[in-house]
Amino acid sequence: MDIFLSINNREQVIQLPIVPSGFKISSPVNNNRHTTVNLGDLSLIGLRGLKELTIDSFFPSKDYPFSRDKTYKGWEYVEKIEAWIDRKLPIRLIVTNTPVNMLMVIENFEYGPQDGSGDIYYTLSLSQFREIQLDTRRV
Repeated sequence: MDIFLSINNREQVIQLPIVPSGFKISSPVNNNRHTTVNLGDLSLIGLRGLKELTIDSFFPSKDYPFSRDKTYKGWEYVEKIEAWIDRKLPIRLIVTNTPVNMLMVIENFEYGPQDGSGDIYYTLSLSQFREIQLDTRRV
């Protein structure tokens, strides 16, 4: 399994060098619960919420034999992702060997050195980006 992040139709691509051991995608549903006089509580099935995913790992500052990609080092990854945030573009998340291929937005990006190795540990929180399709037909 490899994880790729990209912007603007692969204008820039990052392969995460250290892949976490696993991940979970949250897939919420916006159901509503109402209390009635005669029937008690009722659940109304709502629309899907936005899927979310959080990645916890580190950006290596040196070459490790287990790194999946050695294009950048430590802080260079941080600079790339911070620049993407400033561009206000959705990112494409692809996890190989899974059906995960989604447009996402960065909700939060925490990072910093941790153990004196020079490696940059991070938490990247992503949520689904839905493209809006406008109907331009006149009524």
